[in-house]
Amino acid sequence: MSAVEDLCETWPQDAQSQHYDMHGNHQSSVGKRSPRRITTTTTAATHTTAAATWEKKSSKLKQDTIDRLTTDTYFTEKEIRQWHKGFLKDCPNGLLTEQGFIKIYKQFFPQGDPSKFASLVFRVFDENNDGSIEFEEFIRALSVTSKGNLDEKLQWAFRLYDVDNDGYITREEMYNIVDAIYQMVGQQPQSEDENTPQKRVDKIFDQMDKNHDGKLTLEEFREGSKADPRIVQALSLGGG
Repeated sequence: MSAVEDLCETWPQDAQSQHYDMHGNHQSSVGKRSPRRITTTTTAATHTTAAATWEKKSSKLKQDTIDRLTTDTYFTEKEIRQWHKGFLKDCPNGLLTEQGFIKIYKQFFPQGDPSKFASLVFRVFDENNDGSIEFEEFIRALSVTSKGNLDEKLQWAFRLYDVDNDGYITREEMYNIVDAIYQMVGQQPQSEDENTPQKRVDKIFDQMDKNHDGKLTLEEFREGSKADPRIVQALSLGGG
């Protein structure tokens, strides 16, 4: 089993896509999915929050906001309006808090504890670090989750793993994410198992860490992921 395959098997199919489906289809209270496994690579985006203050006060999108988002994302104006309607249904004040984000994940992973993983993902969505996700931040991240290219998704995944934002993924940081995933899906691996979080991380690093310095650069992460075509399939994220 390759390092990429190990990476692909550490994450249930698409927590991000489940989040996406919930808002897009207005199904916050619908039945839960059975998680399938997928790569931990998720979404990448550069967020702008120029209209954040306005978004908090109004339930209607300004045309200049829509124009900016159609330019900066892969969504059409119609899609943006639909997403905004769904976003406000779940977040009437226009803000998605960390606790609200965790609550969403708990609906899809009732058998485990997704709190740690959801908080780590929230950190990446909350581009301006103000403690909440505005609609523009949400839709920009979602654009890459569902429609972004491979490089964008890999860059997003790198940001997720690079918890301290120093430009490197350490073994400890990757373990932090993988362990959070195990908690989310309710797996309690035994120390003798081959699929423990630590053993998975070791295998991934053995293949990706080309210069054996104990940390991964974005380029090492990108090249290691692209080296195996299975990563491309895994990155489909259920969004087209």
